[in-house]
Amino acid sequence: RDGGASLVHVDAARARGVDLIRRFTGGGTVVVDRDTMFVSVCVASACVGLDPKATYPRDAMRATGDVYARVFDRCGTFAVRENDYVFDGAFKFGGNAQAITRGRFLHHTSFLYDYDEASMALLKQPARAPEYRSGRAHGEFVTTLRERGYRREDVFDRLCEVMRERGFETIDVGFEDAERAVDDAVRAAGTTRWHTTTM
Repeated sequence: RDGGASLVHVDAARARGVDLIRRFTGGGTVVVDRDTMFVSVCVASACVGLDPKATYPRDAMRATGDVYARVFDRCGTFAVRENDYVFDGAFKFGGNAQAITRGRFLHHTSFLYDYDEASMALLKQPARAPEYRSGRAHGEFVTTLRERGYRREDVFDRLCEVMRERGFETIDVGFEDAERAVDDAVRAAGTTRWHTTTM
């Protein structure tokens, strides 16, 4: 609405050639680069034990949190805090957003594998922040999977393993196949895929 001015330091972002893209699921502002890992889960609510007629964001957080508690069970204590995944009760490493419709939900997570301090400095302190953040700056508020001893491939391998343990079939697909599936879903929904703000 304000061209991103309430979210990022616009002049600094423009100088670095950074674009803003709005996720249709909403959520907070995320720095996206080679050190961001994305996982999206699209599932029928009943498949994870939720009421298809009454699934709410906190339900989706609880269901996915149960999965990620098994994925991230070796380096720190995993917890769901408000809309975030944290280690040791206070250090965010994953942010989430959901879209819920007709007995299904889509759950987007952006995991910090690592981050560039200069890029993170582009973010302003958000007007609405989790209570547990307690006014801390980004560097004091977040942790990374790399710092916690995880390798990128371990995260995805472990996620697939946990999903199989829960009775789901996992299928490896190429990037082009995933892109085609997203494009097909967006076309069927009659929506726009990317919402870009030029600064």
